[in-house]
Amino acid sequence: MLSTEFLLTSLVVVLVPGTGVIYTVSTGLFSGWKNAVAAAVGCTAGILPHLLACVLGLSAILHMSAVLFSLLKFAGAAYLLYLAWSMWQSTGLLQADRSTNKNGFLKIGVRGFLINILNPKLSVFFLAFIPLFVSPDAGAPIRQMVMLSAVFMLMTFVVFVCYGLLSGMVSRYILHSPKIMKRIQQSFALVFAALATRLAFTER
Repeated sequence: MLSTEFLLTSLVVVLVPGTGVIYTVSTGLFSGWKNAVAAAVGCTAGILPHLLACVLGLSAILHMSAVLFSLLKFAGAAYLLYLAWSMWQSTGLLQADRSTNKNGFLKIGVRGFLINILNPKLSVFFLAFIPLFVSPDAGAPIRQMVMLSAVFMLMTFVVFVCYGLLSGMVSRYILHSPKIMKRIQQSFALVFAALATRLAFTER
């Protein structure tokens, strides 16, 4: 049975801005709310492998394997740096891409998926977080972990969509100011670069 403590803790964790939130918000600001929803879907899907790893116990292996952990960590950092560079380079265009074709949605969703799946700290986090709310006396711990993981993913998706919709609404007020667009886009590029540095050079 879901506890109030789990729901509140999960909500706080999801609300705290991370790479997924920042990516979803930036997508909403520059590409509109529909693309922001695609980003939210991708980011939410990106945590699914980590949750599955937690449920299956693979996170313990990842935690013990320093080499595997480091490889995933640097791959994730490199991808964030690529996104930062791409965003910084595109500031000269000063135009928002609001294409709503299926290929555009897929590209945005894949980017969000890669952002989260290439962050090995998520596996370690879920390994430490989910078991805290599993009751050994209730039986069927695997079923409990699956249910908790599903609820966490649903909360993540809902919160990310809300972030995306809000940023999409705000974008209407900045689209007509190329100077503001450029400054905001450069700011997001710097944030992605900072997150990449933090991911690459901080300990587990």
